[in-house]
Amino acid sequence: MTRSETLFCVAMLFVLGAGWGMTMPLTKIAVSTGYKHFGLLFWQLAIGVLVMSTIALVRGTRLPLGAAQLRVYVLIALIGSVLPNTASYQAAVHLPAGVLSILLSMIPIWAFPIALTLGLDRFEWMRLGGLVAGLCAVLLIVLPGADMSGTIPVFWVLIGLISGLFYAFEGNYVARWGTAGLDPIQVLWGASLVGTLIALPLALSSGQWIDPRPPFGAPEQALVASSILHVLTYTGYVGLVGRAGPVFAVQISYLVTLFGILWAWLILSEAYPPVIWAALVLMLVGMYLVQPRRKPALDEDPAIRETGL
Repeated sequence: MTRSETLFCVAMLFVLGAGWGMTMPLTKIAVSTGYKHFGLLFWQLAIGVLVMSTIALVRGTRLPLGAAQLRVYVLIALIGSVLPNTASYQAAVHLPAGVLSILLSMIPIWAFPIALTLGLDRFEWMRLGGLVAGLCAVLLIVLPGADMSGTIPVFWVLIGLISGLFYAFEGNYVARWGTAGLDPIQVLWGASLVGTLIALPLALSSGQWIDPRPPFGAPEQALVASSILHVLTYTGYVGLVGRAGPVFAVQISYLVTLFGILWAWLILSEAYPPVIWAALVLMLVGMYLVQPRRKPALDEDPAIRETGL
């Protein structure tokens, strides 16, 4: 890439990281007045469907509906939206937004042992060190005295970790079994549609339905903003991967965590004791150690090129 292209990609990385990080405090605001997880989940997915449909219309994208594609939509809807977001909304009621951001950054750390289990990666001591660093960060968060008001509830930290674990499963599922010829935009669009159909009866039967009629207060506005940001940042991330490569784009994980804490401080006035900052440093170290490394390109062999083999 040229220097200007590199600067553009770096700028995009920061913009997308800032947008993605913003969804953490917005989620905290959305649950602040008692809205429950299934109701929030339905409207998040429904808003996402509207945005994705608009993007697809502009791009001229169609949604394949073969058996293989439907299977992908259902699986991604479950492990990429319904299950992790249900856990995330419940944890957001009990945990600070900054802590949620730190827990979510466990995604690349969880992904490593899952990839080993599926035979998608090879063992490396440095990446094992990253896994250990991430787990130590979690232990620091749940230690008594880590929260200024006493202790952060261990149970809800574990629930918060479920979200990142499912996202890690999602990434490895795609790497192992593919997406039946679908591009990332089609996957997100189809999964959002299926997720909406799953979430609607859950919201209605559980009594967690949220009336969409105005007036709209801060929680409703936060839910809409978070849903739109999620779709736009994901779409931008897919574009960044195509333009700069996955090794460069995966660095967004650091920025999502850092911006999540920054926005929580600016918007929610959250303050953290030294132990939480130490956990953040450990988590960032763990993310660095487990991230994939750029493979050096092999020099072309003139003999092979000349013989056409």
